[in-house]
Amino acid sequence: MPRSSRSPGDLCDPPEDVRPRRGPKRWMAPEHVNAACLQCPLRPRLASRSRNACRITEDTLSNTTWITSLACFLRTQVRQILFSTCRCKQFFQKLVEKTGVLVLCAFGFWMFSMHLPSKMEVWQDDSINSPLQSLRMYQEKVRHHTGEIQDLRGNMTQLIAKLQLMEAMSDEEKLAQKIMKMIQGDFIEKPDFALKSIGASIDFEQTSATYNHDKARSYWNWIRLWNYAQPPDVILEPNMTPGNCWAFSGDRGQVTIRLAQKVYLSNLTLQHIPKTISLSGSLDTAPKDFVIYGMEGSPREEVFLGAFQFQPENIIQMFQLQNQLARAFGAVKVKISSNWGNPRFTCLYRVRVHGSVTPPRMP
Repeated sequence: MPRSSRSPGDLCDPPEDVRPRRGPKRWMAPEHVNAACLQCPLRPRLASRSRNACRITEDTLSNTTWITSLACFLRTQVRQILFSTCRCKQFFQKLVEKTGVLVLCAFGFWMFSMHLPSKMEVWQDDSINSPLQSLRMYQEKVRHHTGEIQDLRGNMTQLIAKLQLMEAMSDEEKLAQKIMKMIQGDFIEKPDFALKSIGASIDFEQTSATYNHDKARSYWNWIRLWNYAQPPDVILEPNMTPGNCWAFSGDRGQVTIRLAQKVYLSNLTLQHIPKTISLSGSLDTAPKDFVIYGMEGSPREEVFLGAFQFQPENIIQMFQLQNQLARAFGAVKVKISSNWGNPRFTCLYRVRVHGSVTPPRMP
């Protein structure tokens, strides 16, 4: 819009052709007419008409001024509205630009998210495949060990149940189990050179005959088939069940044991079953007084090593031998001279011989 050379204040001024005059100019008649006019009868009418015309002109000018002011006010308001409209237009234009940028960013993020999973899968296949396999193998091992732990837990539960059952047993059962443990156990904790399993044996020529009785024999039509009596070498085995013993007739007898090798003898142990598990309920077949001899050379030389007495209340008894010269012997003779009251036979369950293969140190 072309601007006028006028200032904004001039726009509100009325034009020159409609500006009100400060007052009606009086018409000055020439001097030669004044006298005639003063005497003219129409002068009052003309004066009244002139005044009316001036009033109308003033009213018209005041209305025109008011309209001009209103037009200026409306023009100012329109300019302010147009200026505000321009600012709003610029704001909306910037808002549209920003919105477009945001839309472009959202579209780019969507495209990136669409292609990202495939790239992640490729990266996993390349760099995580091996750790995943190791993790799976570790999980398999953990499962396997978990199964083993559960099995062990089940076994422990069974053992606990058995222990609770044993605790609930009567005193007699506990005592019987304790006795069986004592029979089967070896509390001497010394090497036994009279064990059959390491090469020890019986010298039958210098051993008493085995006791034979009718209950220990089997017959068919008066023909003896076999004998249930145990041989002498049963005393060289650790089996201590009732009846598994060597019996000889009467209360006097002897047995000679060939040792596995020459030994410097130090102790001898006799073992018998306890009274609580004896079938007869007594210990009258147990040996009582006996003598130990060490045998060496050919002909055999007997060396006295001590005389002792066995007390059947103690099922395992160890005796100190009198081997003062510290001689090594290849055989031992046990000569029994009495028992604890049985006149028919005497039973030996187990004999142990202790010592060392090297000479003992002299004190």
